[in-house]
Amino acid sequence: MCWGRFPGIPEPYRPPGEPGTRDGTQVAYPCNLMYDQHSLDSNFLRRFIVLNIQGPKDLDVIKTKALENYLQDTGLYESNEEALRREEVLGRLLQLDDLSGSDTQYRMSEVHGPGADIETLCVGPRYATRGNGFFGELHRMLSELPEVTELHSVPDAYVPLMGFKLNGVSIGLLYAKLPLWIIPEDLDISQDSILQNADEQTVRSLNGCRVTDQIFCLVPNIHSFRTTLRCIRFWAKKRGVYSNVSGFLGGINWALLVARICQLYPNALPNMLVSRFFRVYTQWHWPNPILLCSIDDEGSSFLGLQVWDPRRNPKDLLHKMPIITPAYPCMNSSYNVSASTLRIMTGEFQRGKDLCAAMEAKEADQWDTLFEPFAFFEAYKNYLQINISASNVEDLKKW
Repeated sequence: MCWGRFPGIPEPYRPPGEPGTRDGTQVAYPCNLMYDQHSLDSNFLRRFIVLNIQGPKDLDVIKTKALENYLQDTGLYESNEEALRREEVLGRLLQLDDLSGSDTQYRMSEVHGPGADIETLCVGPRYATRGNGFFGELHRMLSELPEVTELHSVPDAYVPLMGFKLNGVSIGLLYAKLPLWIIPEDLDISQDSILQNADEQTVRSLNGCRVTDQIFCLVPNIHSFRTTLRCIRFWAKKRGVYSNVSGFLGGINWALLVARICQLYPNALPNMLVSRFFRVYTQWHWPNPILLCSIDDEGSSFLGLQVWDPRRNPKDLLHKMPIITPAYPCMNSSYNVSASTLRIMTGEFQRGKDLCAAMEAKEADQWDTLFEPFAFFEAYKNYLQINISASNVEDLKKW
């Protein structure tokens, strides 16, 4: 779903290794159509450079179908029964809101696989405070329900959340308190004005959905984006580079990287997008940032929120692999990447590029090889084992 305005798209950084021109042959207008230079608005021709607008060949259609079948056989798509169960659980969550008597709304993440958490945003009015209302009253209500298990709160996290299982489905619940007495049904969280007078925790909680909405607005083909993202996330987990806390990349980081490739190749199908993903990021000149659109700092004048800008913020110059979120306040979503983890990921990009090139040369699919798990316990000479213990079960759940 996309709410609100469509920001202007600037001329992005051009990755090395592939041609790019400024004439009408290699630019695209962001929409879910097949692009050609005759149908493009001239204003966008000057601002949105892409690498290739060539449409898919018959072989690409066949290879993409084979890739989708592989992902299906691997279990990366949830069944109709699982999807229905998720809807029922979210409906039950909305019923809890009615019981609490508060005026709130919920938003759910739009890209997920089977067994994944339901990442949900709860938006509440000014009188429903985070401490007493969300982590207090709502937590108490949930603890009394027999269908709720493994309930735990992390109020002092960078993005405060409440985690639990509802009828066996894992839920991660964020809370955003707005300076409103009543939350309107047609609330548009994409408008920057919604951040006015909001505390830092609310801004961070809101921006999860705001960034997701902007990504869906900025990719040329949502279906191709989703399929490619499923593929890349699966690959990253298999190769041991899917972890924010370990200095690698998490879900939103991979989504932004995939979205940029979709912009560069707007007519490509997932089989080519996967291949070009590895080709582009093998050659990318870090720390040049990944940008889906211009860095929006218009709200800075009246909202006062800091955006990523290495010209003004010296700390931003230290970032190794900046991947910038498209929603205001634009931030580096990969600030914890280090020189060593970047080197590891670059090596994995190179491996992916080589395997995809081999598949293209042989015109044969070898997806099993691309997704082969990283042999962690065979890769190093020495290992460090860390044992984590807690004084009680509740404290252990937080870990």
